[in-house]
Amino acid sequence: MGTPNDQAVLQAIFNPDTPFGDVFGFDLGEEVEKEEADEVSLPGFFPGMDGVFPGAQLEQSKALELQGVMAAEAGDLSTALERFGQAICLLPERASAYNNRAQALRLQGDMAGALEDLERALALSGGRGPVARQGFVQRGLLARLQGRDDDARRDFEQAARLGSPFARRQLVLLNPYAALCNRMLADMMGQLCCPRNGH
Repeated sequence: MGTPNDQAVLQAIFNPDTPFGDVFGFDLGEEVEKEEADEVSLPGFFPGMDGVFPGAQLEQSKALELQGVMAAEAGDLSTALERFGQAICLLPERASAYNNRAQALRLQGDMAGALEDLERALALSGGRGPVARQGFVQRGLLARLQGRDDDARRDFEQAARLGSPFARRQLVLLNPYAALCNRMLADMMGQLCCPRNGH
């Protein structure tokens, strides 16, 4: 059922506590403003750049997103999707709500809906900042799982440029020469550890 890497990617999607958990954690980079550092974020869900939105609406939107994150983490995807939808209705130009809803849609199995929301999040973020980084990673993972390795590579390159360690590892795994070298090295190590001729 797929290569070991496919299984690792699937594991990363459904179990954020794996070594690939940084796919979904919110990585506070230098470009993130102080108000974002104060936001609550659970694995898989991402706050966004918020300096341009009115204060009261922004607080309400953040509260709805947090409720959505908590519902999703509790396994209640329908409530999560409802809260993310409300946050989007309140501030339709805020990218992080689309990223969050994409994650919930993906967990629900709606890949087309997830891709649509990721496209919107990436457009709104201008391809910059932590929301874009996570959007590129999520879209790259979907492409990888669908066997569209060239698309995945492009998204992981963008995410890596924005500072994603997971995307950098995926680029290595997607490199056919690196995969061949890793396989040859594993074979050599196996022969050194367990020689076949009994010596």
